[in-house]
Amino acid sequence: MRTYLVVIDESPESQIALRFAARRAVKTGGSVEILALIERPEFVQWGGVMATMEQETQQRAQGLVAAAAGTLLEESGLKPALTVREGDGPAIVREMIAGNPEIAALVLGAAASGAPGPLVSHFSGTDAGTLPVPVMIIPGSLDREAIDRLS
Repeated sequence: MRTYLVVIDESPESQIALRFAARRAVKTGGSVEILALIERPEFVQWGGVMATMEQETQQRAQGLVAAAAGTLLEESGLKPALTVREGDGPAIVREMIAGNPEIAALVLGAAASGAPGPLVSHFSGTDAGTLPVPVMIIPGSLDREAIDRLS
């Protein structure tokens, strides 16, 4: 089954990318996998503080993917696969694509203004041609109607 891998965070453009991926998945008989990335926190000398920070970050990421999955299920009827991983974003995306031959495309949302975002910059820059799947970059300036029309 064709799977669209969507990397989400708390930005509006990631929600736009998720909507696009869901609509494509519905039209192609595919599925969606939602990935939330957690950056490794900087080292804190006190172990208890560090553990609390890591736990709060993990809970926020879990809440983010759960909310995104709920929205996706409500709007499209799709039940996505959910993944939360900690570490280097580009490396994790590559691992996931390499580990799942069903992933047909990486769907990223670009910020409506300013820098497009670290993953968009990475995968549209020097590494643009090295992935075994297409990278779909969805402009953050699109509204729901434009997404629906294009997807």
